[in-house]
Amino acid sequence: MHNQKEHRATTPTAPGPLASFARFVLFGGGVGLLSSSAVTLLADTMPWTLANAVITVASTVLCTELHARFTFNTGKRPGRHEHWQSAGSAAAAYVVTCTAMFLLHLFQTSGTLTEQIVYLGASALAGLGRFLFLRLYTFAAGHRSRTPATTPPPKASLTPPPLTVLATA
Repeated sequence: MHNQKEHRATTPTAPGPLASFARFVLFGGGVGLLSSSAVTLLADTMPWTLANAVITVASTVLCTELHARFTFNTGKRPGRHEHWQSAGSAAAAYVVTCTAMFLLHLFQTSGTLTEQIVYLGASALAGLGRFLFLRLYTFAAGHRSRTPATTPPPKASLTPPPLTVLATA
């Protein structure tokens, strides 16, 4: 009789809150910095709100992938459900950044540096809200896996096992 090893699907351990926040800042902040430059460049060729929408969509998809794999260490790519939840939190962040820029332009004519400061400040505030939502809900340990941690035992079959005839010498 040979030994069979028990097969288990391992779920990676989630990093602690400080480690995941540091990763969130690194990945989200890095993409955010690139996004702010991209919004400024695109705003020269289209309305600022549209440029912000285009960059927000692209950066949200990228960040959801990075956050699932590295920030919250889920051990898998995010599915549609996680992408939609992340998109919802990004939509809220979009409203925050648009509102901040609208208020800036309403009260003051500004240059690129002031726009960048206001945009990045609003993005940081919205990013903190997104971190909390993603960590506590979207990528929380309880929502991580919809499959069991161990391989289930095979189901009992209703058909009897085949008969074996033993040959005698």
